[in-house]
Amino acid sequence: MSQSQPRPETSEPPVFSDYAVRDPEAFTRNMAHMLEHLGKAASAWVEPRERGEIDDGPISYGDVVTTLSKVGEYWIGDPRRAFEAQTKLMAGFVGIWTRSLHRMNSPGEVSAVPTPVADKRFTHEEWTKNLFFGFLREAYVLTSDWAQTLVDDADGLDPHTRQKAAFYVRQIANALSPSNFVLTNPELFRETLEQNGENLVRGMKMFAEDMSRGDGTLKLRQSDATKFALGENLALTPGKVVAQNDLCQIVQYAPATDTVFKRPILISPPWINRFYILDLNPEKSLIRWLVEQGHTVFVVSWVNPDARHADKTWQDYIDEGLVFGLDTIEAATGEREVNAIGYCVGGTLLAASLSYLRQRGDERVQAATFLTTQIDFKHAGDLKVFVDEEQLGEIEKAMERGYLEGTRMAAAFNLLRSGDLIWPYFVNNYLKGREPLPFDLLFWNADATRMAKANHLFYLRNCYLENRLSRGLMDIGGTRIDLSEVTIPVYNLATREDHIAPALSVYEGSRAFGSDVTYVVSGSGHIAGVVNPPARGKYQFWTGAPPSGDLSFEDWWTKAEETKGSWWPHWQGWIEAQSSERVEAREPGGGHLQPIEDAPGSYVRS
Repeated sequence: MSQSQPRPETSEPPVFSDYAVRDPEAFTRNMAHMLEHLGKAASAWVEPRERGEIDDGPISYGDVVTTLSKVGEYWIGDPRRAFEAQTKLMAGFVGIWTRSLHRMNSPGEVSAVPTPVADKRFTHEEWTKNLFFGFLREAYVLTSDWAQTLVDDADGLDPHTRQKAAFYVRQIANALSPSNFVLTNPELFRETLEQNGENLVRGMKMFAEDMSRGDGTLKLRQSDATKFALGENLALTPGKVVAQNDLCQIVQYAPATDTVFKRPILISPPWINRFYILDLNPEKSLIRWLVEQGHTVFVVSWVNPDARHADKTWQDYIDEGLVFGLDTIEAATGEREVNAIGYCVGGTLLAASLSYLRQRGDERVQAATFLTTQIDFKHAGDLKVFVDEEQLGEIEKAMERGYLEGTRMAAAFNLLRSGDLIWPYFVNNYLKGREPLPFDLLFWNADATRMAKANHLFYLRNCYLENRLSRGLMDIGGTRIDLSEVTIPVYNLATREDHIAPALSVYEGSRAFGSDVTYVVSGSGHIAGVVNPPARGKYQFWTGAPPSGDLSFEDWWTKAEETKGSWWPHWQGWIEAQSSERVEAREPGGGHLQPIEDAPGSYVRS
């Protein structure tokens, strides 16, 4: 955050009645009720910790102290350097104080007041007009910028420590924003007085409920969950579960055209959250759109693992997931040639499986599409903050029951965008006392799944920590994975604002394959950039030359061609170029497999 150029502003004296308690008796009573609910929340937090049932996470507070201490060591190691840093901060405060005094002493004059940066937290007019709240805002922006600069300018830090320090400083700054507290947020303060604190009673009641729902971990409500149900207003594309095993169900969708492409599609979704992100509703559903284009679509619906799945490895997820899906497709349609789509970590698994299966003589996947998938993890973004040897040890301890709770992963993903996914909801829910609005995407986001111990540790170590996949060093079941031997056509989609699989990281991963890769960047982020139906006319996408060792991402981006709208039709043109032959439409099971239940199936509800 940075200060912008000053603009004229007329200082108006505050109206005291706006900041006075309306009904002292009601206010006192409501404060007592608020404390009662807060006590229930505290009990829900303490009890499982006293029983030793949960550990705090995903951030290790010891690691925060250790990391930021390394930054502090650089600055206090040289008195002159420390003095200059402190002087810079104090000079900024003096400037804010001087402007505030001038406005206070000359309320009728037009004075220079810095315009707030484009920040949704500070849109209320009192952040600019009111002397007190304006001072708080300016002081917060100044201090946050200064703290971030200390990290950026600290020499001698290794890249991982610097990345962690910057991340932790950002989390602290987001948490300490004056917009997050009743007494320092003018809008909250006025609402609290106008309602005599009833907003805090409602909010703390929700806070206690959410703490209890999370069994001692705050399960922040981001959407009204009562407004959604799978099979009723989510995941509506018609289909059947045509096969299942201990690890997954295979869903085949009913055709919507008289003829279909000869090659079926197998979708490998992430096992973090649920596959119905690709089938949210009829207007947003990628799965429905694929069916309407004439594709026979099969989806792997992963089980929500428990202690029984603790020892399931990546080899199991390939053999009992993707290979099981390929076998199901062959049994239902008679086809051996398949086009595969992998999303996020489901795409990472698909990439590894291409080499794994090829070396075993299985070349049924003839073309592969990757959606926001990382294969090279050198530039993997802020998720790397949670992965080093010490933190892997802590994660392993947290999986003593054979799995990692989904709430821990959900918290980690929310922290990546805490300014959007945590604190606005904290303020709205618990301080304003308002129920969140129904939003299908955030309902899905909160529908977290557990992580099987062996599978998750393998993923974190081999990908995030040691970056083995792209370097040809990953071993699965005694098979060395070498993506340079994968020569099938590849379509690799990144998104411009992705905080999980950055576009640079996806680009670098494209170079690992032995074939020319069609690399595409979509507008928006990890979800919205993928789930972008053509009918909505939103965003854009960029195309360019195949990634190569001679072409950097920056050069690719400079020369890329922008096209308005969704990337879906571009992909359809690409996949038709691989195989355009069509056959009669296929019903789920094809008369060879007996459907088990209607889509989306029971595993996605577990």
